[in-house]
Amino acid sequence: MNVRPAAVSGSFYPADAVVLNQQLNDLIQPTFALGVPKAIIAPHAGLQYSGPVAGHLYGSLDAVAARITRVILLGPSHRVAFDGLALPESDAFATPLGDLELDVACCRHLAEMNGVAIRQDAHAREHSLEVQLPFIQHCFEKAKLVPLVVGDASASLVAKVLKRVWGGDETLIVVSSDLSHFLDYDQARSKDGLTCRQIETLHGGLHGDQACGCRAINGLVLLAKERGMQIRRVEYLNSGDTAGDKERVVGYGSFALYEA
Repeated sequence: MNVRPAAVSGSFYPADAVVLNQQLNDLIQPTFALGVPKAIIAPHAGLQYSGPVAGHLYGSLDAVAARITRVILLGPSHRVAFDGLALPESDAFATPLGDLELDVACCRHLAEMNGVAIRQDAHAREHSLEVQLPFIQHCFEKAKLVPLVVGDASASLVAKVLKRVWGGDETLIVVSSDLSHFLDYDQARSKDGLTCRQIETLHGGLHGDQACGCRAINGLVLLAKERGMQIRRVEYLNSGDTAGDKERVVGYGSFALYEA
């Protein structure tokens, strides 16, 4: 089996499985009554920064956890510039909690699409997907993964890809994104408030200074609008709330999307 090794364990999250499990148990709490969402948007910073927002979101998915067997995971490329979306060559992704298997048949199906390529270089050091994996492993024990790094891709292309793998109740869509970067606390809250409003009204058209995962969010929002879906802002914090330094913060929002 071709396994992508963990690239950011020991920095974004603990490399020791016991310590990681302990932190996940502390973070993943059923904080909100979220019902049965089809898709979520979750942040991807280090656990000490965005872990509370991600943990509250994942911990509130208990109504769907047992039936999820496939997670479609999209996150932005931070290290490699390319057009379209990228699948890995791997059959599984490693974390300290073990190997998370890919839905290889689904990946092959997507690889047939124009705008979707197999690029291991896009996945090798990318943290936006990897930071979600421990949460996925902890909450969805039966799930296989379809990991997509999003490069310079239009909202329509992302929406087309999502349509192909939308599936039924067994499939959860996860978009990984942080919000504003390196503003002071009050500036971040103001800017992120506008961004959150833009997302929750399904307006799309986000730019990179609003959310690093803007392309994936724009595609999801476009498809949600086409399908008449509802969206809920679940929580917003920034690193000034979670880590304490309010001079240069990063914003973290979580959202849940529902079929009508």
